[in-house]
Amino acid sequence: MNNFTPREIVSELDRYIVGQNNAKRAVAVALRNRWRRQQVDPDLREEIAPKNIIMIGPTGVGKTEIARRLARLAQAPFIKVEASKFTEIGYVGRDVESMVRDLVELAILMVKTEEAKSQRIKAEDIAEERLLDILLPGEKNLAEAKDGSSTTRDKLRQLLRMGELNERMVEVETQDTQMPDMQVFGPQGPEEMGFNIKEMFGNIFPKKTKNRRMKVSEAQELLIEIEAEKLVDMDKVQTLAKELTEQNGIIFIDEIDKIASREGGHGPEVSREGVQRDILPIVEGSSVTTKYGPVKTDHILFIAAGAFHVAKPSDLIPELQGRFPIRVELDSLEEADFIRILTEPHNALIRQYQALMATEGINLEFTEAAIKAIAETAASVNERTENIGARRLHTIMETLLEELSFPAPERPEKRFPIDEDFVRERLTEIADNEDLSRYIL
Repeated sequence: MNNFTPREIVSELDRYIVGQNNAKRAVAVALRNRWRRQQVDPDLREEIAPKNIIMIGPTGVGKTEIARRLARLAQAPFIKVEASKFTEIGYVGRDVESMVRDLVELAILMVKTEEAKSQRIKAEDIAEERLLDILLPGEKNLAEAKDGSSTTRDKLRQLLRMGELNERMVEVETQDTQMPDMQVFGPQGPEEMGFNIKEMFGNIFPKKTKNRRMKVSEAQELLIEIEAEKLVDMDKVQTLAKELTEQNGIIFIDEIDKIASREGGHGPEVSREGVQRDILPIVEGSSVTTKYGPVKTDHILFIAAGAFHVAKPSDLIPELQGRFPIRVELDSLEEADFIRILTEPHNALIRQYQALMATEGINLEFTEAAIKAIAETAASVNERTENIGARRLHTIMETLLEELSFPAPERPEKRFPIDEDFVRERLTEIADNEDLSRYIL
């Protein structure tokens, strides 16, 4: 786990997300507390629970992006789930425990990738020998033959390492287990049962071999990947992945306001409360059965988010409210924020579109007045129609550059300046017409 201070975490988040300092500070402290917990005596360490967070704010203000960037920064398994996708026990739909199973699967993939990287040097040597066997058919046992008989193999090895054979075509044999599609429904849910069935019968069904023709350079990389995967100890991977999930996992529960039940609710309200009661044990800390064994959720960090336009956080059941002690309200975005989003972040929209057009040899140039006009239009449309935050900028940029994007490959003039007049000409009519803006912007 990376040892970042809260200030460093906020600074890193600032590279991608504009504003929302309160939310950034809250998640930075939550991440730092994980490191602090690891330094505490083992007896007390198990007693320290993560401080889960509820982010309150309209769509498109950066709730999901903050959580996603935080997980990437922490190199932790991260999964986003929609609370509205779950149903209470007894109804058709995904059961809440599937979020933990999905998180474990992600951790397995992360650890397996890291383990494969650590085995790469051994895998390169084995892959080189396999490739030489393909290039010199029937020469496998030359090492056991008379002295000097492996001269050709050694010369070929030298040429291979120098890259002289990269363009030569070879046939590589790969294996694939053919299994019929099946899905078995059981008490564990279709996700868990389906995987176990496949593993159970994996060795019964025949392995189909397939010859693939490719360049030596591609074949070498493919063989390295195959051999590295063979060298990975899956028992070790499973142990490390379970520990990574339990100690560093982050689950982002979006749309949590959709399962908040208001006073005196009937019908669907009852079902919403049922979902909350199913989620509660997982957030509180319980043991979830997965195909890799039981996984404890006591120290998984839960970040919940919702707009809470109709419901309020206090409409959640009291037990669930108590498990989210930190509440952060995110600000709605205004014109000044849109200008910063277009220009400041590392992945700024203007920079993205300039890079995309540069692939066609076109140099996009935006004036400051043009950027201000784009931001002004986004703020205006958000105010008069549905407020979708920064996502409005994507629809506006696509509409603005539509006439350029289509003929870009054949365009003779490679310089394309975008000024305020161009923006007004393309967007004003649509933005001013409320009916049109609802459909186009």
